[in-house]
Amino acid sequence: MKFDSVMGEQGYKRSSSDHCVYFQRYSGDDVIIFLLYVDDILIVGKNILRIAALKKQLSKSFAIKHLEPAKQVLGMRIERDRSTNKLYLSQEKYIEKIHCRFKMDNAKVVSCPLAAHFKLSTKQGSSTHEKKNEM
Repeated sequence: MKFDSVMGEQGYKRSSSDHCVYFQRYSGDDVIIFLLYVDDILIVGKNILRIAALKKQLSKSFAIKHLEPAKQVLGMRIERDRSTNKLYLSQEKYIEKIHCRFKMDNAKVVSCPLAAHFKLSTKQGSSTHEKKNEM
């Protein structure tokens, strides 16, 4: 509750779909996304000065440790291409771990998981606008 209060004081809103995600929009595509998982924090944003200000503000209320840029979080590998301002996320290692856990690490690779006799068509899709939005 304290953390939620501090984030609210800083103008951050909590995501309705994941209560460990906070965000604040500034102008245009300037946004800061803040992810909290137990005692780990990941901050994503374009504006380094805003991120530094947030860290400084949080350090007034909590004991925090600044680490190097994240390379992995919650099983996702993070790669940055700073020259093109692109961020890549990969769950390859997580998927491999799940395959091993369920003894599927030697499973045959196929390009399409459906059996060859399945025939799909657009007629099987939603016919109403509401159903399409729901999907």
